[in-house]
Amino acid sequence: MTTQIPSPPGIPLLGNISDIDPQNSMASLCHLADIYGTGPIFKLSLVGKDRFFIANHELLNELCDETRFQKSLSGPLWQLRNGIHDGLFTAETREHNWEVAHRLLMPAFGPLSIRSMFDEMHDIASQLVMRWARYGPENRIDVTDDFTRLTLDSIALCAMDTRFNSYYKDHLHPFIEAMVGFLSESGQRSSRPALQSYFMRAAQQQYDRNINVLHTVAAKVVAGRREHPSDKKDLLNAMLNGRDPKTGEGLTDESISNNMITFLIAGHETTSGLLSFLFMYLLKNPATLQAAQKEVDTIIGKGPVTVDHMSKLPYITACLRETLRLQPTAPAITIGPRPETDDPVFIGGSKYAIPQGATISALLPKVHRDPAVYGEDAEAFRPERMLDEKFNKLPKNAWKASATQLPFGNGVRACIGRPFAWQEALLATALLLQNFNFRLDDPSYKLVIKQTLTLKPKDFYMRATLRHGKDVVHLERSLYSGPSLEENEASEIKDIRNHIPNGKPKKPMSVFYGSNTGTCEALAQSLATAAASRGYDARVATLDSATDAVPKEVPVIIITASYEGEPPDNAAQFVQWLRNLQGDSLKGVQYAVFGCGHRDWQATFQKIPMLIDDVFNRKGAKRITSRGYADAAAGDMFNDFDIWEDKILWPAISTAFGSSNEISDQTSALDVEIMTQTRPSNLRQDVQTAIVLDTRCLTGGNKPPKRHIKFKLPTYMSYKSGDYLAVLPLNMSKNVRRVIKRFGLPWDAMITIKSKRSTQLPTDGPISVFDLLASYVELSQPATVKNIVAISKTVPADSSDHVELKRLSTDAFTTEITAKRVSPLDLLERFSTANLPLGEFLAMLPPLRIRQYSISSSPLADPTSCTLTWSVLDQESTAGDGKRFLGVASNYLGHLEKGEQAQVAVKPSHQAFHLPLAMENTPLVMVCAGTGIAPFRGFVQERALQIEAGRQLAPALLFIGCRNSSTDRVYADEFDHWEKLGAVKLQYAYSRESEKSEGCKYVQDRLWRERHEVTDLFDQGAKVFVCGNSVVGKSVDECAKKMYKEKAEAIGRTKSEEEVEEWFGSIRNERFASDVFA
Repeated sequence: MTTQIPSPPGIPLLGNISDIDPQNSMASLCHLADIYGTGPIFKLSLVGKDRFFIANHELLNELCDETRFQKSLSGPLWQLRNGIHDGLFTAETREHNWEVAHRLLMPAFGPLSIRSMFDEMHDIASQLVMRWARYGPENRIDVTDDFTRLTLDSIALCAMDTRFNSYYKDHLHPFIEAMVGFLSESGQRSSRPALQSYFMRAAQQQYDRNINVLHTVAAKVVAGRREHPSDKKDLLNAMLNGRDPKTGEGLTDESISNNMITFLIAGHETTSGLLSFLFMYLLKNPATLQAAQKEVDTIIGKGPVTVDHMSKLPYITACLRETLRLQPTAPAITIGPRPETDDPVFIGGSKYAIPQGATISALLPKVHRDPAVYGEDAEAFRPERMLDEKFNKLPKNAWKASATQLPFGNGVRACIGRPFAWQEALLATALLLQNFNFRLDDPSYKLVIKQTLTLKPKDFYMRATLRHGKDVVHLERSLYSGPSLEENEASEIKDIRNHIPNGKPKKPMSVFYGSNTGTCEALAQSLATAAASRGYDARVATLDSATDAVPKEVPVIIITASYEGEPPDNAAQFVQWLRNLQGDSLKGVQYAVFGCGHRDWQATFQKIPMLIDDVFNRKGAKRITSRGYADAAAGDMFNDFDIWEDKILWPAISTAFGSSNEISDQTSALDVEIMTQTRPSNLRQDVQTAIVLDTRCLTGGNKPPKRHIKFKLPTYMSYKSGDYLAVLPLNMSKNVRRVIKRFGLPWDAMITIKSKRSTQLPTDGPISVFDLLASYVELSQPATVKNIVAISKTVPADSSDHVELKRLSTDAFTTEITAKRVSPLDLLERFSTANLPLGEFLAMLPPLRIRQYSISSSPLADPTSCTLTWSVLDQESTAGDGKRFLGVASNYLGHLEKGEQAQVAVKPSHQAFHLPLAMENTPLVMVCAGTGIAPFRGFVQERALQIEAGRQLAPALLFIGCRNSSTDRVYADEFDHWEKLGAVKLQYAYSRESEKSEGCKYVQDRLWRERHEVTDLFDQGAKVFVCGNSVVGKSVDECAKKMYKEKAEAIGRTKSEEEVEEWFGSIRNERFASDVFA
């Protein structure tokens, strides 16, 4: 008995066409696959025609049986025939021209032919190396653009002895522009009703022009060869002079043109995408990048890369395979039943009936993530799974290791150019890793897919720094003849220079930071400002920029944080490089480290700063002074840094480098010119504009209120359930007006900031003082000792205010400033005699930082929008001055209204804090309190959508802590509905109505009461998720340990405290994931 194939509801005549984004159809199809599961098949009705889609290995393996199925031309492939007709890629298998061309051209891609192309490939790849070297380490490399030049020039030179010289022109060759337009329009035409295309005359005319360009280029290449014949055994001569060994026929001129275009397109488009994705994954996985680079250094060294090296790079080969697994650049293969019979074909153990003439598309990005084949970490980039031994053991058609492997087609229709592409990719990767260190241009880059007929990463940029002390002059020679003696003796890259501003020489200093939220960057900028007044010219840069380029004989100051034990995004490459250092390679470096962290994450507190400090010391570097640190839990990070800087760091630098510890008269203030005009705002953050779709309060009369907001996300911004939305807030206008009042400014005042130091404020142009205060600085940041001292200098020395400020900066600082979160603005309002200039006030304020909130929705509900759930912080100030303390971001969000805009960015959560891939087999236990419910609303919403689509999921338990059942049970109707669907089982704990929650007051109490059900699920492989404040996090941790200990005792295996801690450590971030906030 067959099973009905599920399908989303459609609209009359057009069917499911509105479910497919014409700009990114693969993302839409994968989204539908997530709803219907990685096992089932689903069906779409597209303009009256049914199409079937599968997304797991089991069904794909069945479809690869060429006795039952064959390649089917439909959709975009069929539209490509408008331009390249019956070329190898777009011909029907039974077409005569395909049979002739296939037999005739196969020898041109044999092993000896590919090997003979190596020198020409090397020539083009060397042009790429020299291009990046000449542009220098600060050049922003457009990765996909440059790899497109590489692969187009390579196929043109190797196959047709034609040079496009793409690296010597500012713009890409016209062939590429025409090809991109042709591919894009072909894809869009396949999803449009024919009648609609008929009326799109301008699009049709451009389509025809693009096709004409393609054939003109092909004809020009052919004409050139015919005018100047050669005996080169390349693809072009094979097409012009070859004969089919079976029929004796040659290719017609039309077939030559069609196949010429086919090879130029297919020969470069997918390989450039592969290389682009590869470098994106390498830069996102520093340990993998280091391992690949180590293989190049070991196998090839500093000498020229040769063809014999290509078979000796197993790890890079594994990286390429893993890249194609996760991002098959040709993302689907379309198959249909063989036409020998009119009867339907049955698949899935005769479960699903496929009618004759139908097409089935295998979504390779989902097939290659099938947890049944690749495990629960199938989403992770892990090349080790693709090393030869494991690779050869993969199930058939999961990812085959021959010319029939799926990323290059299937069976008789497999890509004949695969060996060419593979050698080209190996060579380019080896050359680039041999000669450069790489870092992301945007360390927080999140992959966005650009789709034509193939896939590439959108807006992916990186930077490249030459390795081994090479310079551009000697590089080109070394590409072919190996390094010179002078290059071998070079030991470092000189990236620090002595500057002589204002005629006074200053000593060089390097300040490197690792920062995701901006705090450590602000500290680094602050240190650089102070350095100028002490005779140093400090260069501020990310830690990644110091990879293999740590300056020697100058002070090197490192300021960094840890994020759940991992380095910040812009320090990941540096930390991985550091871990692989050998010997005393840092000898001559003099350094100091300052770390930022939060002690509630005890297991990983200061982990990265300690690691850097330890490795530097062990690898020959010399400490200038002991490591400093700041604890965010104490709320005093800026003051902690000021104390370490003034009392420890600068005296130590003075001793180590013989410089004066005296501060010059240079002021750190900003020169401010005040005007009374208006101006447009200009935010400088890595965020994009989202639009508010909905906002409402979720709770009743209790405080603080919990709120819900829904954003329309910017185009191409995507997320997973469990991720964060970073929000760049604005300061409350109430606080802005306080500053304007205190400094006696008109409300529409304009200021121009001029600064000789580095600053994140907008300089040398007029800006509204209101916008500046609202948009750029932290007005509520607690004052530091240095701030108080600066203010005290502006009050009369013999006044009571001066005495009180001195007391606040010494004995009373912790109790009356830090503990009460008193800001510089609070102090200026309290001490009216202070005459602090506006420039000095602005200079002491940190730049406005982003705030992260857990997303409370699932992208399966709507991938273009997301929701947040949060508490508004509005409470009486602890300073006892009668004012209110207003949380910057929570109040900013709370005042947004429908239709307004906000600056946001999606930030991925820890890999462990995402739903498991094998949802059918993995139970969930979720524990939260308050607005910690946010990510679990997304989790349960996703489960409910999948269940409604017919999936059978493992059970899920959700424990929720809140005040009462009437006004504080947020999203009550939704959760009740989802519980009825079977998506979740709810367990509440009401702190004010414990009698309504089985006597359980707090969520950890309810968790303990239901411990037997929880441990049963855990024994079945459940994953546990916890979200809430640090008190909730610690309480749930202890409850889990008690459960484990009790169960062990029940079976006679008593565990010591050490054994319990060891067990808990083994499941943390594997089967037990926490998202704990302050």
